[in-house]
Amino acid sequence: MVKPIVAGVDLVKFSKPGKHEPFRVMASAAIRGAVADADISHNLIEQAYGSYIFGDSTCSQFALYDAYMTGIPVINVNNNCSSGSTAIFLARQAVECGAVECALAFGFEEMQPGALDSMWDDRESPFDNFMKVLNDMGYPTAPLALRCFGAAGHHYMTKYGATADLFAKVAVKTRSHAAMNPYALFNKPLTENEVAESPLVYMDYLTRLMCCPPTCGAGAAIICSESFAKRHGIRRGIEVIGQAMATDTPVSWEDPINLVGADMTARAARAAYEKAGLGVEDIDVVELHDCFSINEVISYEGLGLCPEGEATSFVADGDNTYGGKYVINPSGGLMSKGHPIGATGLAQCFELVTQLRGEAEQRQVEGARIGLQHNLGLGGAAVVTMYKGS
Repeated sequence: MVKPIVAGVDLVKFSKPGKHEPFRVMASAAIRGAVADADISHNLIEQAYGSYIFGDSTCSQFALYDAYMTGIPVINVNNNCSSGSTAIFLARQAVECGAVECALAFGFEEMQPGALDSMWDDRESPFDNFMKVLNDMGYPTAPLALRCFGAAGHHYMTKYGATADLFAKVAVKTRSHAAMNPYALFNKPLTENEVAESPLVYMDYLTRLMCCPPTCGAGAAIICSESFAKRHGIRRGIEVIGQAMATDTPVSWEDPINLVGADMTARAARAAYEKAGLGVEDIDVVELHDCFSINEVISYEGLGLCPEGEATSFVADGDNTYGGKYVINPSGGLMSKGHPIGATGLAQCFELVTQLRGEAEQRQVEGARIGLQHNLGLGGAAVVTMYKGS
């Protein structure tokens, strides 16, 4: 069986809309950086998978051509917010099945200010089922992502007796991690009061500081076989030991928590753990999809990091940070590092590879050997990836 290896990674520091370079410039810089990090010739790359959701149909070619123009197959990937991990999934799959020995996964995005919503109003929406569920339950209208995750948070509190303080605590934890990450967009620590008193954006509890910012940026990763790594002297590679993608089933329409991917996450996690031959107790460091602090809480339970309905005590006990059971989002996550959609999965990979190499400096998770990545897109796909350091 071929062992897939992450041989090189790079990340362009994310920026606010209007403060960024063109996607072509950001993406080509990340691609060149990942090749340099792997210390290989770019001519050895046999396929490329480029992820983004805002842009014309061959943006990935345009971005890659600015770095290297070698005539290899280039596949444009759009799987909503899980696009970056989907690119990694495809590159890993190509290597693992023996189609190629070395593939490139990269992602980029130029986003606009404001809440994420549908870009097309002249045709049927893939989110019509989502809106029907929320309409039937009486949830107030709002931009798509805000409404879906806002409803999920309200449902979680109602079902498990939690309070909005839980989501504020997670936001504070996340920002404290970001303070140690030079790649994070927001580095200034927060207090629970600051989170709770920031402007309300949905219903009577969800505030702006519980939401990730629209962001621009790029990231890249080189995926190769173990034999390729040995032949080319790659000594800092990180093994992909398990990966799975799950999409929606009818369960997704049963309640707002499953609507935002809890069931997809749980099924993908179980499959990834089985492929890795490990359990959740073996994980040291986690990068999960926290587009809202609500979704970080829901994902704790979907990934099996804590039992269903027990996130309040999990957070109160500090089991989501340094000194606890797991260090979750040491990068600052989407909430503080930023969420340029096509690049998010690559940024998570970058952080975990850096951690498992022992190169994360101030934010290093001591003794980190097993990492878990969770990337979620509504509509829908959840990708869970397990990495192993040496």
